[in-house]
Amino acid sequence: MTVRDPYALLGVSRDAGDDEIRRAYRRLARELHPDANPDDPQAEERFKEVSRAYEVLRDPERRRRYDLFGDDGTGVGDVGGEAFNVFGDVFDAFFSSAFGGGGARGSRGPTRAPDVQLAVEVELGEAAFGTKRSVTVEMPIACPRCGASGCEPGTRPARCATCDGRGEVREIRRSILGQLVTAAACPSCGGEGVVIPDPCRDCGGEGRRPAETTVEVDVPAGIEDGQRLRYAGRGPAGRRGGPNGDLYVAVRVRPHPTLRRDGPDLSVRVPVAVTQAMLGAEVTVDTLEGPEVVRIPAGTQPGVRLRLPGRGVPVLRGRGRGDLYVEVEVQVPTHLSEEEAELVARLAELRGEPVSPSDRGLLGRIRSAFR
Repeated sequence: MTVRDPYALLGVSRDAGDDEIRRAYRRLARELHPDANPDDPQAEERFKEVSRAYEVLRDPERRRRYDLFGDDGTGVGDVGGEAFNVFGDVFDAFFSSAFGGGGARGSRGPTRAPDVQLAVEVELGEAAFGTKRSVTVEMPIACPRCGASGCEPGTRPARCATCDGRGEVREIRRSILGQLVTAAACPSCGGEGVVIPDPCRDCGGEGRRPAETTVEVDVPAGIEDGQRLRYAGRGPAGRRGGPNGDLYVAVRVRPHPTLRRDGPDLSVRVPVAVTQAMLGAEVTVDTLEGPEVVRIPAGTQPGVRLRLPGRGVPVLRGRGRGDLYVEVEVQVPTHLSEEEAELVARLAELRGEPVSPSDRGLLGRIRSAFR
């Protein structure tokens, strides 16, 4: 579910911190909650819209994706509705107390399972062009014996006698502000409104049991190290038929021996001899497609970057590819033979380039021979 600009809805700037976003949401939630606006039929929709905006900005990954791509960062599937429902339970309890018990939700039913995260490791080339991975993970699945009900086959759940199926117990108190009603989850049924008289012998009444599950991960072309993929509803099974959690897959990209990545662009360092830089040469460099011969122009200076357009990484969920930059490292020899030193000294003499007069070794003897 995509929301309107969450920053505008909450009235905060794009560089707002977590505390500022939280304060803005709480202020708007108190103003817009339906219990505080019983005569406004649009209040509930505005309250939900503000809550959805807060759900986007309170999650660092969803906020980052909204800032980059302009959506709510759901990736695979949709988290908006369920995330709002869970958060809405908290505020319904708060406002039901503050406004005298209005808007009670009654039995909450089975709760949603938590999310889980696993990691996959890929090579740079696989991250650039996309790949698939099969990952085996152990997590709860719905119990096949009881069909996730938690009951032994042939039996059914019973209404909780403590809360009479409401899932909550209430306490009425009087204060100088009038009568206040507070509600809490029923301690006998945990807020579900039902109890299991005859639990399933395979899952012990949980409605789920641990099992190994194989997940097919589709790594998109252009993904970067540390980015996460989200698979809605592919996480652990909920207790007694509750909604599944989400599965997050963090992608780790192994460093390449020679290629370095900066967004969609790549760079590679290539050492060349000083004579090759002076006269030009052909050198072999690594690319995503394999080794490639690159021409070094005559007179190339140290630190020059040669650009190979379109030889970088494909743009994530976009078009085109970045560039590959060849960074030339001119290597100056540190040890010369007598013949090599004579040639270099002769070249310096011809170009009128004075060399250090402090030399007392071989070069000094060579220079004196030309005087």
